[in-house]
Amino acid sequence: MISKETFQFLKELRNNNNRDWFNANRERYQTANAEFEDFVNIAIAGVSRFDKGIAWVTAKDCIFRIYRDVRFSKDKAPYKTHLGAWIVKGGRKSHAEAGYYIHIEPDKSILAGGAHMPPPDWLRAIRGEIHNNGKEFKKIIGSDAFKEYFKEIEGEKLQRPPQGYDAGHPDIELLKQKSYLAVHKVNDNDVMSGDFAERCKEVFKALCPFNQFLNQAIP
Repeated sequence: MISKETFQFLKELRNNNNRDWFNANRERYQTANAEFEDFVNIAIAGVSRFDKGIAWVTAKDCIFRIYRDVRFSKDKAPYKTHLGAWIVKGGRKSHAEAGYYIHIEPDKSILAGGAHMPPPDWLRAIRGEIHNNGKEFKKIIGSDAFKEYFKEIEGEKLQRPPQGYDAGHPDIELLKQKSYLAVHKVNDNDVMSGDFAERCKEVFKALCPFNQFLNQAIP
């Protein structure tokens, strides 16, 4: 369970994003991070019931560090103001497979997944898969289970048709996607409720066929 104390820590961090404040509150961060790690392990256990590919992954493999890489950013705030985990068999460093994402942040928590800016070879393969099996893909994203949690495919998108595809292609809007993401927003009270782990399992179960379709295109 994600506690009120964790949310309070993240709220205060957002307003005091500097090293002095963080060092003075390091124990609070460690407590929040340990709580999140426990939760992610529970979430992994739930997802592994229908996606065996992540059965051997641990929360430590999936949770992102709170420290921001500010080397090439105008925003020099040193810390992220959320807790995040990318659940895939390759762990958080894997960007070449579709997976499940947990993002905990006051007023901005989400459960999401899919493929964010997949590498060129994989993106071409996904488009090829949609071209060849568009009916199957539309059945997945149009299903009642998927629509219960996700409104539409999100992510970066081309303004013009990708190379090799005509503007009149029946699935051209899907083919224009550069990312294939599904996002479910969650309010703070739901995150702090005792049944949030079950909510994660149900949302990710609805997401699983979407991820499987994207992953079957991996070159």
